[in-house]
Amino acid sequence: MVKGSFYILLFYFLGELLSKLIHGFIPGSVLGMILLFLALFFKILDPGKVRSVATTITKNMAVFFVPAGVGLMVYAELVSNSLVAIVAAITVSTALTIITVALIQERLEKRRKKGEVKHE
Repeated sequence: MVKGSFYILLFYFLGELLSKLIHGFIPGSVLGMILLFLALFFKILDPGKVRSVATTITKNMAVFFVPAGVGLMVYAELVSNSLVAIVAAITVSTALTIITVALIQERLEKRRKKGEVKHE
């Protein structure tokens, strides 16, 4: 569990460092997750080394939403003043996500069907 925590924190640190180098254009936590994903994908890091920590973090995910909820309560006036912009951003981003996923799924389905026809 200690090794897994070390690896996760290492990639978080590397992401933060990279974020500083690019002047915070992309948050360090996001870059750290991308770096960790790439290390796992390209088998630079064995998934077994971070599995137990990742499982524990995932099972206790609700704890990580508490600060965001408290932040919403603390800045309730600011949120209420920008409510229209927030709702518009959520609506547009959700619609774009659904459309993007639908188009990608449609292409993947067509590719899979073409592959099935060739094998027969």
